[in-house]
Amino acid sequence: MIGVSSSQLIKKFDTDFTNEVIEYGSKFFEDVENVRSCIQCATCTGSCPSGRETAWRVRKLIRQVQLGLKNAAIKNDVIWDCTTCFSCQERCPRLIPVTDVVRTVRNIAVRNGIMLPRHVQVAGLLIKYGHAVPINDETKAVRKEIGLSELPPTVHSFPDALGEVKKLLDGTGFTKLIEEASKGVQK
Repeated sequence: MIGVSSSQLIKKFDTDFTNEVIEYGSKFFEDVENVRSCIQCATCTGSCPSGRETAWRVRKLIRQVQLGLKNAAIKNDVIWDCTTCFSCQERCPRLIPVTDVVRTVRNIAVRNGIMLPRHVQVAGLLIKYGHAVPINDETKAVRKEIGLSELPPTVHSFPDALGEVKKLLDGTGFTKLIEEASKGVQK
């Protein structure tokens, strides 16, 4: 920008999102505040296996956090392409907990009702069946055929446990969160 000093430009950044990431992330992870020290060297992006196959560029997300670009960060579907392999975090020369920042941004997205349809679907299965992969007749038949019990030793085998799972999901606010997110998900 012509005629605007660096200090004036920096004052235009919205630091609310940066602070939100640091404050919320610090509840669960160490050193999240180091996100401010990223120098955009691209070591994270260069070491990312997901970035080789998708549009995911973790360096871009870190920059969006630094600049306070909340909507750009949380509404971008590629934040879900990270596999949390920690390659970026292990290689960062500035010791930024990159993967933890990604997970924090994802959590903030979910708190804002932003989830991919497939995540809402799997979460709905967990709420309904106490398991993200419900059992079906075909799977029961295959299990029986190979000498296993029809039901695996999961919530499927312990119907009383389903009530306990639902109690946990309700108590943590997960059920309500997913109900709200499912209203905003594009099918």
